[in-house]
Amino acid sequence: MKKMIYFDNAATTKVDEKVMKEMEPYFEERYGNASSVHPFGFEAKDAIEKARGRISKKINCKTSEIVFTSGGTESNNFALKGLFFKNKEKNHIITTKVEHDCILQTCKWLEKQGAKVTYLEVDKDGFIDLEKLKDSITDKTLVVSIIHANNEIGTIHDMIEIGKICKEKGVLFHTDACQSFTKVDLDVKKMNLNLVTINSHKIHGPKGVGALYIKDGTNLETVMHGGGHERNLRSGSYNVSGIVGFGKAVDVSDKKDVKKMEKLRDVLIDGLLEIDNVSLNGPRERLCNNVNVSFNDVEGEAVGGFLENSKIYTSTGSACMSNTLKSSHVLEALGHTPLQRNSSLRISISKYTTEEEVEFFLKEIKKVIKKLRAISPLVR
Repeated sequence: MKKMIYFDNAATTKVDEKVMKEMEPYFEERYGNASSVHPFGFEAKDAIEKARGRISKKINCKTSEIVFTSGGTESNNFALKGLFFKNKEKNHIITTKVEHDCILQTCKWLEKQGAKVTYLEVDKDGFIDLEKLKDSITDKTLVVSIIHANNEIGTIHDMIEIGKICKEKGVLFHTDACQSFTKVDLDVKKMNLNLVTINSHKIHGPKGVGALYIKDGTNLETVMHGGGHERNLRSGSYNVSGIVGFGKAVDVSDKKDVKKMEKLRDVLIDGLLEIDNVSLNGPRERLCNNVNVSFNDVEGEAVGGFLENSKIYTSTGSACMSNTLKSSHVLEALGHTPLQRNSSLRISISKYTTEEEVEFFLKEIKKVIKKLRAISPLVR
C-alpha cells in the first residue's frame, strides 16, 4: 500500500469535503465582520447563528447557551478559571488524574491562586469510583470536572450517574467532551451538565474553533475583554469561516460512521492482541475510534518510527504532550510501570478509515514487533 495511512485521528482529523465547501464562501465572497452593522456583516452573523443552532441542537441546549472559542484548550481554561474567579465563597475543584493536560495544568495554576483541588484516582481501566466522588464533595466544592471520553485510552465515563451526584450535592458539573462529541450521545439536560467543552477539529471540522456550553444561570468571570462579543463573555472578532465549518461538521456527523468505526476498532484490538505480550490499555468497551496497547518489551517510539517507514502514522500518547519527554500521565494513573507506559501506542481511526488500511496496518505492525523484539535487550 503506497498511500499514507493516518491513524492519529485523536490528535486531529481530515476536514470533510462538505465542510470545506460550506466554508469557502466566507473566505472570498462573504468575508464581512459579523459584528458590523450593515448587510455584509449581518450575512456573516446569520451564518454564525445557523452554526450555533446546529451545535445546540446536537447537545439539547438553547442557542444562547453556546459560546464560541478558539478550541478545547480555551474552553477548558475558560470554564474552570471563569468559575473560580466569579465565585469567591467556594474554592474547591474536583477532577481526575486522567484529564487532558489543559485541565490538569489549569488546576495546578489555580492552586497557586488559592484553589483547593482533589484529583480522583482511577481503576485499571480509567474509571473513577463514584462513592469516592461523593465523599470528596464538601460545602466548599465549586465544580466537578470529569472528561467524558479519555483522549488516550478511550474510557467513557457515566455522565448520567455523575450528573445525578452533582445535582444531589448542589455542585456544578463540567465535562471535556472534545473526543466524545458526535461519537457518544451527549445530552446536557439528561446529564445535568452546567458546562461542556467541545471543539471542531476532532470531528472533521477546521482547527482553531471550539465552544463552551454554559447553562443559563451559571456565572463565569469574563476572561477575554474587548468589544463584548458572545454575551460579554468572550470578546474578539468572530472566526466566521471556522464557526461555519464547525456547524457543518456537526450537521454531517452520522451514527452510521460510529458503527463503522466500532467494527474496525474491534478488528484492530483483536489483531493486536494476537501478538504475544501485548496488553490493551483501557476497557474493551471504549470510544469508537480509539485503540491503545502496550507491547511491554519494545519502545513505543521505535514502533511508531518503523511504522512511519510504511507511511503509517500513529501516536505514542496524547499529541498535546508529544513535544515533551514525559511518559503518559494517564497510563501512570492506571498503575502501569514505566516499561508499559513507554511501550504504548495509540491508534485512532476515523470515518474515512478502510478495512484495507486496517488489514495492512496489522500485517505491518506484526513485522515491526518481530523485528524490534529480535534486537531488544528486554527480550530473552
